[in-house]
Formats: sequence, C-alpha cells, structure tokens
Amino acid sequence: MFKALLLEKPESGFSVGLADLDESRLPAADVLVQPEYSTLNYKDGLALTNRAPVVRQWPMVPGIDGAGVVVESSHPGWKPGDRFVHNGWGVGETHWGCLAERARLKGDWLVRLPPAFNARQAMAIGTAGYTAMLCVLALERAGARPEAGEVLVTGATGGVGSVATALLAKRGWRVVASTGKPQEGDYLRRLGAGSLIDRAELAAPGKPLQKERWAAVVDAVGSQTLVNALAQTRYGGVVAACGLAQGADLPGTVMPFILRGVTLAGVDSVMAPLALRQQAWDRLATDLDPSLIELMTEEIALADAPAAAARLMAGQVRGRIVVRIA
Repeated sequence: MFKALLLEKPESGFSVGLADLDESRLPAADVLVQPEYSTLNYKDGLALTNRAPVVRQWPMVPGIDGAGVVVESSHPGWKPGDRFVHNGWGVGETHWGCLAERARLKGDWLVRLPPAFNARQAMAIGTAGYTAMLCVLALERAGARPEAGEVLVTGATGGVGSVATALLAKRGWRVVASTGKPQEGDYLRRLGAGSLIDRAELAAPGKPLQKERWAAVVDAVGSQTLVNALAQTRYGGVVAACGLAQGADLPGTVMPFILRGVTLAGVDSVMAPLALRQQAWDRLATDLDPSLIELMTEEIALADAPAAAARLMAGQVRGRIVVRIA
C-alpha cells in the first residue's frame, strides 16, 4: 500500500483527499518510481481545485512533476536506484501522477537528475522552472542577446517568472519584472530584476504598435498582456510565450510581425522531446544559483497540497511550492 492524493468525481461531486492505494491500481508503464518530492504547478492547481477540465480520466492521482528514485524497471535505460526527474507528458491528466509515494511511468518520459540537484531542488524548479529554461533557450535560438536591450518577464512572482528572472539576470540581461505585487519588489530584485512595472500597464487594451522597448520577452500570462508585450517589442525582437494566466485569447494584430519583424516563439513543456528536456535541465544545473532556488521555495506536506492549490489559484503564492512526499 502507498499514500496518494486521489481526485474523484462521482455523480455526487468532486472530491480530493489522501488515500491508501494498492500498487496493483497503478497504470501500466515500464518503470516503477518512488517520488521523494513533487510540486504544485498552475495545471496542478486547476486539477486540485477542479477549476478547469484538466483531468480527463477519473479517478486521478495528480502531480505532473516528480523527482526521486527508480524502484523497478523493464526499460533498458533505467535500473533500480537511478535518480530521475519527470515533467509533463499528460501525467496528472490522463495518467496517474507523482503526488504519491509510488508512480508507474514510462522510461521514455524520464530525465536523469543532474548531479547538481537533489530531488527537493529539482522540484523547487519543477515544470515551471524547466519551462522558464525552455523560454530562455527559445530566445537564444531566435538570436536574442543581452546587449540588445531589456527583457520583460510577465507574471514575475509566479513559478515561471521567478525562475526566468533569475536565469536571464545570470546571463547578463537587464530584466524588467511585471507584477501586480509591488510588495514583492525586494524578492524580485534579489532574483536579479533591475526594475519593476505594474502588470496593469500591460493588462488593458492598447494600440497595435506602441513605443519600442523590449529586446525580448518571456510571457506566462497570455491574452492582452501578451498582445501589449508584442506591440512594445523592438524591431527584430523575440517573445517566448508559455502560459495563459490572464487568458487563452490573443486579441491583437499582425502589425508587430509584419512591420517590426517580431518573432513569437511558442514554448511547450508537456510534449517537448527528450533531447530538449535534457538540454534544459543541464543548463539549469549551470545557470541557476542554488541559493536563489531556496529563496523562491515554500515546502509543504502531501496532505497540505489541496489547501496550497487553492492559495495558488487565488494568486497568493510567491515562487514555487515543493511537496514533500515521504
């Protein structure tokens, strides 16, 4: 038997709680793992609060991220005792996830935990931090360089934004952090932000083309915020889009693309190929200051995850939430 958070949705309604489960209930896959830590991402928050139809099979063990040790494996690339990190692949949506003492996952989904990180640190980074690194890689592939000017990070006190701020500052960028939490200014400056702007400046409709400001943008917000960020991006600049905290719509025009040559780079963390995942984690191991990981991290017990998810969806969480499984 093992403990897990279990989401259920019978006719009587949605429920979430700790349950004792038998390993025979785990879905089929070729690697049995023991997650030591998991985390709460935005998608986990949606699932745990039943705020959106994220879960597509019931009952469900949530937790799209996990880090820990392999227990059993029939996959040629993994053996008992190997250290792993997992992000995405529909886990917690269509396949039981890592907010549990046991999970059965596909070996092709797993990335080797870099020696620079322990399981807790890896989950302090989690999908949010891994996505932030994918955004940085997307900017670099498109030719964005720190000497070109300022980089805007939206949703800067969130998980993606916090890690993106730290990563970009380490690479020499002048980071402008957009946030609706001015009281978190000291936190963002410790991560490396050079200045802050109120998210309200970007959240309302604006002109199709605005004053050129950003050489690059990392956007986890979407909707009107992304449209305004595009309208303010300098000629030849790059915008990496990875989230939809404000909304999934894009109520803008083609003007930034056809008059300023702006690139909009979409960033997907869920189905990213293994080679790109490993590249992202290897870069995180060299580019992310371990002391900043601790600065942006709150640790909770597995039983506290539902309440923490409610705080996350209410915008009351700064940085990352790590869930201690054992």
